[in-house]
Amino acid sequence: MLIEYESETVQEIFNNLALMKKKIGNDRTRATKKRLDQLKASINSNIYLTTGLGKPHPLYEKLKGCYGIMITGNVRLIVKPDAESLDPEALKECETVIIKGVVDYHGRKYEWLIP
Repeated sequence: MLIEYESETVQEIFNNLALMKKKIGNDRTRATKKRLDQLKASINSNIYLTTGLGKPHPLYEKLKGCYGIMITGNVRLIVKPDAESLDPEALKECETVIIKGVVDYHGRKYEWLIP
């Protein structure tokens, strides 16, 4: 799958592991890189979502249209499929995801660790 980024800042951090380690620490960086590699290895969004890797789940409210993918207990990689809708047929055609960043969104807070 193709990966795009929400902003140049997010792209810079995701393409520089040393910078990512400074932002979110070594363990979270390792887990984030693992999830990113899994996304890249998938043919389309639907295939990744059905694998269950990282327990992907749809998000609501401020992050509606995005999916959270588990990095650690409270931290999620936020991705948005570049698709017309989130129904399975549209996701089968979706070969690009947009990385929005890494967030701790539990407890109704939205603390962006990588904005």
